[in-house]
Amino acid sequence: MKVDYIALSVPVFFILIGVELAYNFYKKLNYYRLNDSISNLSQGIGQQLTGIFMKTALFFGYKYIFEHWRIFEMPKAVWVWILLFIGVDFFYYWFHRMSHQVNALWAAHIVHHQSEEYNLTVALRQSWFQGWFSWVFYLPLAFVGFDPIMFLTLSSFNTLYQFWIHTRAIKSMGFLEYILNTPSHHRVHHGSNLKYIDKNHAGTLIIWDRIFGTFQKEEEEVYYGITKPLASWNPVWANLHYWDDLIKTARKSPKISDKINVFLKPPGWFPEHLGGFQNAPEIDEQHYQKYNPAYQSKLTGYVLIQFIIALAAGSIILFSYTKMDASSLVSGAVFTICTLTACGALLDQKPWLVKFEYIRLLLAVVLILILNFPIGYQVIFAGIQLISVIWFFNLQKENPQINEN
Repeated sequence: MKVDYIALSVPVFFILIGVELAYNFYKKLNYYRLNDSISNLSQGIGQQLTGIFMKTALFFGYKYIFEHWRIFEMPKAVWVWILLFIGVDFFYYWFHRMSHQVNALWAAHIVHHQSEEYNLTVALRQSWFQGWFSWVFYLPLAFVGFDPIMFLTLSSFNTLYQFWIHTRAIKSMGFLEYILNTPSHHRVHHGSNLKYIDKNHAGTLIIWDRIFGTFQKEEEEVYYGITKPLASWNPVWANLHYWDDLIKTARKSPKISDKINVFLKPPGWFPEHLGGFQNAPEIDEQHYQKYNPAYQSKLTGYVLIQFIIALAAGSIILFSYTKMDASSLVSGAVFTICTLTACGALLDQKPWLVKFEYIRLLLAVVLILILNFPIGYQVIFAGIQLISVIWFFNLQKENPQINEN
């Protein structure tokens, strides 16, 4: 029986985020910004929803190799669990390292690094497409003969371990810094400082970075984010923007070999006719500014309510998708992602926002009425959407700037 440990841990994630947020306010640390946190959580919700449509197929890829091509018959003994834990962590290191060194892989993984803050919500900022290739790195474990359920369990716990290290509240952890991946080590990994780029790829054990020469101790202040800032709160664009850059570069390259290399070479690589390899710039500390566009303060309540609606819808889908028919599942997932996109557009103050928001709200009412939901759910959800339409209309009247942006 497969158990989705990550989905089951979601309530714990939010409790810990609440604890860190309270600590942040108590100490006046400014580790959190509303727009950035909503963006991070939106990525996490989207990743869980898109994962529903591929996780079973990817699991069966590992399972098929185990059942037909395994070399050994591994017993379910304690020593095998320990060996598999080490194996999962080892292959995670190489998957993670390659995700920073191959453009096509970085195009997916870059999502996790876009936030210019560093707090527990960043741990939930995950790519919607990374799961399509990450599983391939673990296939040697299937060939060796490690049971699929054991693999799924330990790979889930490897992911869960990495949640708590996304914090600035914990400094050094003494001798554990030599063995485990800690908040200090992972802060380095999220840095855009030149000396920190492509360092500390560990999952649970930092020993792999020490062995393979990618370790860097936290020394100077860390500047978080990517070297070319995303400058958007739109979760869909966050997952597509680097692909857009790669495709544009490939189209400018007449040679087939250059078109292919655009996707296989490391970030910063360009064909010679486009200037060749371009190193990341050093941080300009004097002029450094985080992306933080101004938006109407009266929108805050509306954005928060819409985000909570998306969070609730996403949670319902995540915990009951096995009982949902295909049309309800797809419609629910699309509605949730569109709502998260609307939240990002509201915070970005994008010019297409107004039309998109009215279409989203009205289509949601139509969908809930034509799909086979219980009448009680239809009445409640349709009512919420109609109230949202009226609320948004009044916001427009009170804030003409919404139409002008």
